[in-house]
Amino acid sequence: MIDFNKFTKYSRPGPRYTSYPTALEFHSGFDTDAMIQEYANQDRTRPLSLYFHLPFCRSACYFCGCNVVFTSKEDKKERYLDYLAKELQILSAHLDTSREVIQMHFGGGTPTFFSPRQLGKLIELIKKTFPNFAEDAEISCEIDPRFFTEAHMQVLHEGGFNRISFGVQDFDPKVQEAVHRIQPYDVTQSAVTLARKFGIDSVNVDLIYGLPFQTFETFKETLHKARSLDADRFAVFNYAHVPWLKKTMRKIDETTLPHPTVKLEILKYTIDYFTSEGYKMVGMDHFAKPEDELFKAIDKGELHRNFQGYTTKGGADLIGIGLTSIGEGRDYYVQNYKDLKSYEAAIDEGRLPVERGIKLTEDDVIRNAVIMELMSNFKLDIPRIEKRFGIDFKNYFGESLAQLKTFEEEEIVSVSDTEIKASQTGAMLIRNIAMVFDAYMNKHLHSKKTFSKTI
Repeated sequence: MIDFNKFTKYSRPGPRYTSYPTALEFHSGFDTDAMIQEYANQDRTRPLSLYFHLPFCRSACYFCGCNVVFTSKEDKKERYLDYLAKELQILSAHLDTSREVIQMHFGGGTPTFFSPRQLGKLIELIKKTFPNFAEDAEISCEIDPRFFTEAHMQVLHEGGFNRISFGVQDFDPKVQEAVHRIQPYDVTQSAVTLARKFGIDSVNVDLIYGLPFQTFETFKETLHKARSLDADRFAVFNYAHVPWLKKTMRKIDETTLPHPTVKLEILKYTIDYFTSEGYKMVGMDHFAKPEDELFKAIDKGELHRNFQGYTTKGGADLIGIGLTSIGEGRDYYVQNYKDLKSYEAAIDEGRLPVERGIKLTEDDVIRNAVIMELMSNFKLDIPRIEKRFGIDFKNYFGESLAQLKTFEEEEIVSVSDTEIKASQTGAMLIRNIAMVFDAYMNKHLHSKKTFSKTI
C-alpha cells in the first residue's frame, strides 16, 4: 500500500514540459525577422505538422487553461477565417508549403463552434495552401460533444480527418455545475457513436482529475462511464489551477478542490484501472490500447511530446497558425500573438503575427532530449544520449544526478550507468523527476505564481 501522505511534499509548482525550455523563457527578441530567418534555413526535406487554433467558445468552462475568445457572433468567426487566409498567404511567402504534411490538428476553443460550412471553407483553404498531404497523415480535431452535429462530422470526414478527441473532463453533475460545463453522458455517447459511424477508428477522450467536489469515489464512477465509450485513447490530466493567469478559474472555490493525497489516490486507481482494462500508460497522462501506434514509437524511441500531447510525428517542423498558436523546429519555439487586435494588426501590415519565441542553445537541445524522453517513456537511455550529443553524461549532469539521490532513497527512481528509470510511484511524479534536469528552474523556485502544482 502506497503512503500517499509521504509524497505530498512533492506537490510543488512545476512545468508540464510540453516544451523545453518552457514558455516562460519565450521572449520578444525572437520576432518576425527571426522566424523568417528560421524558415529560410529550414531543411526542406523535413515534413510539416500543422496546428490551427480556432479560439472561439460560446461560454467559459472554469477549469480551462486554453486561450479562448467568448462570443456568440457569427461575424467574429467569419472575420477570423479571413485573417487565417491572410496569414496563410503571408506564411507561403516564407515557408515552402509544398513540403509533405504528415500531421494536422484543429484545437481551440471549440473548433466545431464554427459551422460545418465554415470548417469546410477552412479545410479547402488549407489543402490549397499545403497540397502535399501524406496518404497516412494524422488529421485530428478537438471536439466539444455539445457542439457537434452530423453535418460537422460529414465535413471532417470529407476533409480526411481520422482522429477525434472529445472533451469530457468529468461526468459527475455536481462537478460539472461547479466548472460551468453541463454535459450529460448520453450527449458524449452520441458524439462518439457518430464519429464511429463515419469510420473514425481513433477516438480519444479527455478527463481531468483535481476539479472541485471530486472525490475518489466520484472520479471512479467517471472512469467507469468513460471506459464504456470504448475510446482508443484516454488522456487523464491533472487540473492546473492557475487563477493568476486565467480569470475564469477565480470562480472556482479553492476549498472544494481535492487534497493532493486524494489526487494521488485517483491517479493510482486510474493507472491500475486502465491497465486492468487492457490499456497501457503512455507518458504521464495518456492511456492507449496496446495495438496503438504510440507503443511502436516508444520501442523505436520516436515518441514525441509537444503542446498537443504525445505524438508519433516527432520528426516534423510544427507550424502554428492562428491566434496564440505555437510552432516548433529543431532548435526553436515560436508563438503568435495572444491578443486578437495585435494578431490582426500584424497581418494587416503583411507580417507574420509572431509575438515571441526562443532560439535554443546547445545545452537547451541536450536537456530537451533528456526531459522529453523521461516524460514520454519514464526512463532514459543514457548511452543513447551520450552518443547523440558526444557528452559524458555523469560529468555533464553531475548536479542533476546528485539531486536524484533523494528520489533514489525513496524508491521513486533507480539510476545505473546505462539507465534512469522511474518506479511505479515515480511515474506519478515524473514532472518532479524531469525538473532536476531543468537549467531554468532555479530562477522560478521561489515564485508561487509560475506553474501549476505537480500533484
